[in-house]
Parts: sequence; structure tokens; C-alpha cells
Amino acid sequence: MDLSNLKPAKGSVHSRKRIGRGQGSGRGGTSTRGHKGAQSRSGYSHKIGFEGGQMPLVRRVPKGGFKNINRVEYAAINLDRLQQLNEEKGITIFDVNVFYDNGLIQKNDLVKILGRGELNAKIEVTAHAFSKTAIAAIEAKGGVVNKI
Repeated sequence: MDLSNLKPAKGSVHSRKRIGRGQGSGRGGTSTRGHKGAQSRSGYSHKIGFEGGQMPLVRRVPKGGFKNINRVEYAAINLDRLQQLNEEKGITIFDVNVFYDNGLIQKNDLVKILGRGELNAKIEVTAHAFSKTAIAAIEAKGGVVNKI
């Protein structure tokens, strides 16, 4: 056996149903569409969410919640992650490009530095936003905080 003569196992592949090819085929007449109704007609297509005239789920369930269009979404990076990068790769100057190169953010993310973890190194961090605890921890070690 080789790639030129591979075949599916006998009986595993079914021949397709030839619909609407006369009464003798067993699938003539209504051609498996049943009798009357929209679905038996050619060109039938229902709207998304249509439930046969029953009140659709989308309209039965009440509206809820609120989406603030002015919300600014940040990618959060904690101090312990900065400390880890400092120890492993010797990085002391952090900016958006460094975070992207190390897989911490996506291409167009805004970055916020948060204060979880211990910081033992003097580092310079440039980001879009900082928490108060993060600023305090960075400056306590003699580091520099730059807001973009």
C-alpha cells in the first residue's frame, strides 16, 4: 500500500442522496422537504433567531447591563513581573516596546503598571498609567516613572 492507492474502508463512505430525480428514485415528489410551508418552497431562508413564529429568545429575555463607550482598557503589568524580567534578562529600562518584545502585551495595548509584588532593583519605567502603590515602590528604590 502507498499514497497512490489509498481508499476509505468499504462501507465507510456513503453515496450522496440524489434528491428530486423522479418517483423511481424514492426521493422524488416532495424531495424530502415535506408538504407545504415556507421550508418546502425554493428560495426559503429564515432570519437569524427565527423560531417559527414563536417569540424568539432574544426578545423574550430582558435587556440588561451597560457598556461604557468611554472606558479605557489597559493591559496590566505588576511589579513582580518587572522584577522577574530584571533578574532573568537584566532589563532596567522598561517601555512599551520591551513589554511587547517579551510577550506581555499586544501591539496596540495601553499599559498600566500595578503594585503587586516586591521590587528590589532600580528601574526606569515608561507606561500609559501607574497605580499609586506602583509609583511609590518604584521611586522608593530610586527608580524613575514616566507617563506617556
